[in-house]
Amino acid sequence: MAEDCDTTADTPAGVWAAADWGTSNLRLWVLSCDDRLLARIGDPRGMLTLSSNGFETVLRERLSPWLGTGQRLAVVACGMVGARQGWIEAPYLPTPGRPIEMARLRRAPVSRDDLDVTILPGMAQAEPADVMRGEETQVAGHLAAEPHFDGLICLPGTHTKWVRCRNGRVERFRTCMTGEFYALLAGHSVLRHALEGAGWDDQAFADAAREAARHCGAVIDGLFGIRASSLLTGTSAAQSRARLSGLLIGAEIGTMRDEWQDRPIVVIGSGRLTPLYARVLADQGAAVATVDAEAATLRCLAAVHAQLRTEAT
Repeated sequence: MAEDCDTTADTPAGVWAAADWGTSNLRLWVLSCDDRLLARIGDPRGMLTLSSNGFETVLRERLSPWLGTGQRLAVVACGMVGARQGWIEAPYLPTPGRPIEMARLRRAPVSRDDLDVTILPGMAQAEPADVMRGEETQVAGHLAAEPHFDGLICLPGTHTKWVRCRNGRVERFRTCMTGEFYALLAGHSVLRHALEGAGWDDQAFADAAREAARHCGAVIDGLFGIRASSLLTGTSAAQSRARLSGLLIGAEIGTMRDEWQDRPIVVIGSGRLTPLYARVLADQGAAVATVDAEAATLRCLAAVHAQLRTEAT
């Protein structure tokens, strides 16, 4: 369903759309020619639910108020829409390298010329093997704002990315499946019985994260204690849930210490994970700042759209 959607009659001509099309969801932004936000639209039909010819149908449905004006609507998209199983494959850019290369953008096939869709590629790393799609757009958005940034970018999520940047380039990156581990343990292990209930305990999170960041093995020998504690001492679900999250995030940050130590680090994200990662990093002595993921994404996609307009004139 649409969120914060404004389709008033005085919407100016020359609008364009930005899209972050992930595995599970689509996020759309409709913007004016001067990049003023006109509408924010969400849709649950991600890449996993669509065939290659289904993307255009969804896009036309969600952008229908801005189609049929006699003008071609430009859409700049990132994420899994460019995967092999997406609309059209946008082959990965190599690492090390710049996160955006205009010559490597792909045009998606459309049934009518009132829509012009450009898809950004992801990035791939040969050794150690790793890939990302969508996160590179946020990285590029931050580098557009801080072109001389020399440090680490952390992008928390189901698969958290740690991206080393210097001189406007991605030098290397690593992926940690911490979010997926949490979901598996919380939903499909014996620990699920200790997590049934609501609430959150900040102190339990901080203590567990500090313990695991100092000694990553605390995760292995500390997980079952969450279940045992709930049985023997009546530890609340709020404490158990926070401790599980703290152990996993703390261990991840401890494992990545060689990457972030003695470097500035920026956490790009939205929702509850961003402040959790920033808090643990700061507690471990990191020089950390946070950046809103939507702002970074739109900054990059707007820059690409502006360049496409320049090249077309």
